[in-house]
Amino acid sequence: MPSASQLFSDTDRQQINSAVRAAEAGTAAEIVPVVATASGRYDRAEDILGLWLGIGLMIAISVFWPPPTIVADSGSWESNPAALQPVKLIVAMLVGFILGAIIGSKVPVLRRLFTPRRQMLDEVRQTARSVFFDNRIHHTQAGGGLLIYVSLFEHIAVILADRQVVAAIGQPALDALCQNLTQQLRIAGTTTALCQTLQTAGEMLKPVLPRGADDVNELPDALVTID
Repeated sequence: MPSASQLFSDTDRQQINSAVRAAEAGTAAEIVPVVATASGRYDRAEDILGLWLGIGLMIAISVFWPPPTIVADSGSWESNPAALQPVKLIVAMLVGFILGAIIGSKVPVLRRLFTPRRQMLDEVRQTARSVFFDNRIHHTQAGGGLLIYVSLFEHIAVILADRQVVAAIGQPALDALCQNLTQQLRIAGTTTALCQTLQTAGEMLKPVLPRGADDVNELPDALVTID
């Protein structure tokens, strides 16, 4: 999976930035599109895969490399070869756990498979709120900040708005906008989905939060990527 910064070409970025400017042309709201590679660490998959691979290697060692059987009258003077078996099992467990952790950290499909959907949703929402405040989207003069947040690893989008936007169009309208964004991400791709959502957001905000003659552009009209 490409990182957020690698996902967009220069043309894609220009197209999204133009969509931001067009959306803000008729409204006092400040709209900020943000795309993140992931919103959480999700190391549970590494632990689970490491544990199961370690157990699998231990079983394989026990089956295919068992301790030799010493016959009492065979004349062998080898010193207690069975004592090496616990060492082999411990090494197998450690090697398996390390390999499983590496695989779990490198394969996004496995990380998603072993991470509960509720955990990913909570992580995306929490990170979106942090981005909303860290980028001062909540601190515009008109209180009209709008964040369009997309997290690639989790395949989850969140739209957060400041008090004036929520009061003007209502939370149900924002939820519907987010649902439409999610559908467009699934069928049309990230760039197209963002541009269409920006256009819709501008059309929704223009009649209820119109742009004044003295309106100042407080936030950059540009896509933000977080790797």
